[in-house]
Amino acid sequence: MLNRLVMLGFALALAFAPSGARADDKLVHLHAPASLVETGVMQHILPRFTLKTRVRVELVADPASADMVLGGSGQALFEGLGQVWRMALNSPGHPGTERFATWLRSDVGRRTVATFAPGGVAIFSAPRGVGRNGAARQFDGDAALGRRVSRTKCIRCHAVDDESRMTDIGSTPSFSVLRSLPDWEARFSAFFTLNPHPAFTVIVGVTPEFPPERPSPIAPVTLTPEELDATIAYVAAMEPADLGAPLAHQ
Repeated sequence: MLNRLVMLGFALALAFAPSGARADDKLVHLHAPASLVETGVMQHILPRFTLKTRVRVELVADPASADMVLGGSGQALFEGLGQVWRMALNSPGHPGTERFATWLRSDVGRRTVATFAPGGVAIFSAPRGVGRNGAARQFDGDAALGRRVSRTKCIRCHAVDDESRMTDIGSTPSFSVLRSLPDWEARFSAFFTLNPHPAFTVIVGVTPEFPPERPSPIAPVTLTPEELDATIAYVAAMEPADLGAPLAHQ
């Protein structure tokens, strides 16, 4: 009798469990059409989301096996390539999926998509009718820690403040020059995905460790997500370099 009650309880638990529930709340399966993936925008936004949340997003080929599907149905997220891209959830209630959906709808998520500009040309923008918050961006990192991290881990290539201007590699832009660029936040937020950084950079819990058979060619740079947030806060408070007026063409 006891065994029958246990089995009945197990069956009821399965019957009333959410259909999208999975053991791994930190993994989201995403389907996007090839035309969208081939632009490179997924490689641009997914590392940034994972860095902030520790939730991984994996692209899958089959929409039926995805927690989220990007395409022509659902809530509008951004537009580009001649259409409005929308989000449909196959696993509502799944924590990772809900968090990714919330991020994509947020000002930060929309701004991250909008800063994807291969060759300097933006491909995507907020859909018509969706306003943008014009409030000043707030950074929650510790700027003082960011300066210490920069001087410890970035100074061998970049000038990170006035005192380090003569110690950097001459061909590498200083932090103040990078700060003057319109997309500086996007560059710093995912610098570890931009060459040459992937060859020697590890972000703890976000990027994989270097395998023993393929070590970093130079002494690796290892940062925690908190250190990266602190560095971004430090650069945000920095005075941008004055690069002069744009060239005027006759």
